[in-house]
Amino acid sequence: MYNAVGIDVSKGKSTIAVLQPGGATIRKPFDVSHTSAAMNELSKYLGTLEGDTKIVMECTGRYHEPIANTLHEAGFFVTVVNPHHIKNFGNNSLRKVKSDPADAKKIARYTLDNWAELRQYSSMDNIRTQLKTLNSQFSFFMRQKVGAKSNLIALLDNTYPDVNKLFNSPVRENGSEKWVDYVSSFWHVDCVRKIGLKAFTERYRAFCKKNQYNFQPSKPEILFKASKELVAVFPKEKTYKLLIQQSIQQLNLASQHIEQLRKEMDSLASSLPEYTTVMSIYGVGKTYGPQLIAEIGDVSRFTRREALTAFAGVDPGVN
Repeated sequence: MYNAVGIDVSKGKSTIAVLQPGGATIRKPFDVSHTSAAMNELSKYLGTLEGDTKIVMECTGRYHEPIANTLHEAGFFVTVVNPHHIKNFGNNSLRKVKSDPADAKKIARYTLDNWAELRQYSSMDNIRTQLKTLNSQFSFFMRQKVGAKSNLIALLDNTYPDVNKLFNSPVRENGSEKWVDYVSSFWHVDCVRKIGLKAFTERYRAFCKKNQYNFQPSKPEILFKASKELVAVFPKEKTYKLLIQQSIQQLNLASQHIEQLRKEMDSLASSLPEYTTVMSIYGVGKTYGPQLIAEIGDVSRFTRREALTAFAGVDPGVN
């Protein structure tokens, strides 16, 4: 005997319906709160059902995850489907009922009609959830980094104008940038031009050694001459130095978070079967690749190329 369990998920609770072939209702739809005790009770009840049991729920942002994980860990066959599939199921009905019990029963009927094609929720789904969460945090810290960098440049325009344009070194693996490290020591033009070329050269050499940058003998003179031409709006006062140092700390902290998240995302994404294919795409690197995987999710749910392009919103044939 087949037991089709349809779960209509909402924030903080779910509505459960259990049907068998022929539309037989095993139990009137009931609500379960998303607490450990309530979900454990649900697991115990579902375990008493005789025959094969499959559980289907819609992917509802993050609301479905507590109950999906609990039931999956309890050993049940759990499937999380695109809400669009449920919406289009049984659309020939003249009566459009919209309620949690009715929706739960509709999901249960969908389970019976698609019994053989249902795909079980797996550890890969958990990895993709982690990856999507990491990507969300990555985007958050990227916005912080952009804001911190803009703020630092705005402050430096008053003490050392366009200093960020005097360096073209690439960003390091830890997220640090040479121009940012430089202004940590030389935050004002007077830190350069007031001490003379010889003294600045020695300080710049020490800076390169301390931060493990290659020392270019011609660079100190270039920087010194540039400083002689620049006009600072703010005087060399400790208040402005404090503001710049705080801005540098904020930028470096955001950069460190980003690089940690980038490495963790690549590590997680590399455990997924589609990683090699995605990374082989021209122009895709260790940042964009994991982000692409995170946003697409399980690519096997797209049975046609057109479905994937429509999901991405880049199908020119769709208005």
